[in-house]
Amino acid sequence: MQFSLWLALAGAGALISFTPGAGAINTMSNSLNAGFRRSIWGILGQQAALVVHVLIVALGVGVLVSGSPLAFNIIRYAGAAYLVYLGIRQFLSKPAVQEEQAAASTFEPAVSIFRRGFWVNLLNPKAIVFFLAFTPQFIRPEESLITQYAILTATIVAIDILVMWFFFAAAARSFQRFTQTERGQLVLSKVFGVLFVGVGILLAFIH
Repeated sequence: MQFSLWLALAGAGALISFTPGAGAINTMSNSLNAGFRRSIWGILGQQAALVVHVLIVALGVGVLVSGSPLAFNIIRYAGAAYLVYLGIRQFLSKPAVQEEQAAASTFEPAVSIFRRGFWVNLLNPKAIVFFLAFTPQFIRPEESLITQYAILTATIVAIDILVMWFFFAAAARSFQRFTQTERGQLVLSKVFGVLFVGVGILLAFIH
């Protein structure tokens, strides 16, 4: 891949990562509930789903999904339902007192945080359609496809990890003082719960 083309890819990847969405909301929620360091597991789960999306597009399945209203809608509504479920669970969560909070921050296993991040990103068929339109701009058919897709995937994943962890997860730390009181925890739980539900509704109804 030419360096100038890679720079364009990096710029586009950064723009995509900084665009708020379900992944950003999930990252901020994890940072608040499990801590800044442990939020990396959710981010890695999201990247695993991103790799799956790129593989789907690379293998040509993306054409099938984007061209099949039934397949697209099944995945879209499943993703929307999962986000709404996460939002309702977050909205109804009860606040923990300060003594319990430190224990709660390490209670959820890393695999659970990883799995939630994976499904939040995977159950978004629009990502497949997006990559189907996005990747051809940076792929040259006459060059090695495996090498180009490897560079594209590594670049997007690296940028997304940096943005998610050092921007969205770090930004959530500014809300940390609100988690020290029950009232603050209730407010944040309801805010993030509404955001999750809102993203789920948008995923289901915005075309």
